Amino acid sequence: MKTTIAIFSDPKSGSEESLGRLLNALAAAYDFKNAGEEVSILFQGAGTRWPEVLEKDDHPAHGLFNAVKDKILGVSSGCAELFGAKPTGLDLIKTNLVPGTSGLPSFLNLQKQGDHVLVF
Repeated sequence: MKTTIAIFSDPKSGSEESLGRLLNALAAAYDFKNAGEEVSILFQGAGTRWPEVLEKDDHPAHGLFNAVKDKILGVSSGCAELFGAKPTGLDLIKTNLVPGTSGLPSFLNLQKQGDHVLVF
């Protein structure tokens, strides 16, 4: 069984809730990874802004982000464009060709692959 963790929270909101959702998502990925379970991380919606923020050494989640960076599936292409995100070095996912976008991740494809999806 594989788990995909989708991160939608918005770093620009500046709220503790948004940071808490991100930290819990990364901590869940870390837990799965350390247990030898298959896990991947997907940034979608306003969450596509997180990778750029997390690259900064002084961010409280920087170390945790680096510990699970190898588990990042990618970033929603259409969402990154819409929200002005600049996810350097990460794959842009376009498996769901939604009209008017460059494509988003397909949750249907993930489900058909047997993935369990956790949303943060």
